[in-house]
Amino acid sequence: MVAHKPLANPRESCLPFGAGNTSFSAMMIAAGPDPRRYAPATLRNRGPILDVLRQVLPAAGTVLEIASGSGEHAVFFAEALPDLMWQPTDPDPDNRASIRAWIAETGVTNVTAPADLNAAARAWPVTHADAIVCINMIHISPWASTLGLLAGAARTLPTAAPLYLYGPYLRNRRHTASSNEDFDQSLRAQNPEWGVRDLDEVSDAAAQAGLTLAEVIEMPANNLSVVFRRG
Repeated sequence: MVAHKPLANPRESCLPFGAGNTSFSAMMIAAGPDPRRYAPATLRNRGPILDVLRQVLPAAGTVLEIASGSGEHAVFFAEALPDLMWQPTDPDPDNRASIRAWIAETGVTNVTAPADLNAAARAWPVTHADAIVCINMIHISPWASTLGLLAGAARTLPTAAPLYLYGPYLRNRRHTASSNEDFDQSLRAQNPEWGVRDLDEVSDAAAQAGLTLAEVIEMPANNLSVVFRRG
């Protein structure tokens, strides 16, 4: 397993919108009748994430994105990586409407229509991908979603293909920053099944699913890029 230092230093706010709402969608802003949604952190984190994806993703093939949310990441990464076909997914119909609207607005041609996929499900509507990307889901969902994601990645990916995760994690059962600890408390106050996960626990669960931890890359605002590969 390879560990890397931060790519940059800008601070990224993690606090959710709608503190009383236990839906992940509450962390995004809707623009009136326009179905497009906006996740404020996207503009801050998409550049550093793209720098990592350029090193991790295959040169060509299909990238399955789990919990695509607003769809802003999907269209941005697809435009920057034109030889890849991007398959966004989300279980929330309003998020899928936002993804379709962003595809139409940008005119990007290498993003497919969003699929209705719940990470925790035992069967996914997408059965093959050359890479899987999941950004800011693990801490804003029940642990069962993480286990489902790992099991689904093992079913869906070919040997040595990457599962890329992004978000805050505990290291050695400790928060890496006081802001992450505050964020964790905020999440658990909204939903006791949410919370910042310990990277060792995620790695152990991944190993049980047949995935090997390959890289941990420190990112801006005390987040991590975590790369697993299918054994």
